[in-house]
Amino acid sequence: MKAVEIRKLSENELGAKLIDLKAELFNLRFQHAINQLDNPQRIKAVKRDIARIKTIIKQNAQNGVQ
Repeated sequence: MKAVEIRKLSENELGAKLIDLKAELFNLRFQHAINQLDNPQRIKAVKRDIARIKTIIKQNAQNGVQ
């Protein structure tokens, strides 16, 4: 997911997306631990998406965007 796409989401949608990504990351780590993960690069991509969302949430808070 690109930053441009994330910026179009509302505050509530960002929060929901963040929760979904954190759950996905948990599941990916669990699969990786028991050697059932098909694409280990997905962990890296999910971590970056989480960081992007957190960054945009913080920027919106600093700019006063609701």
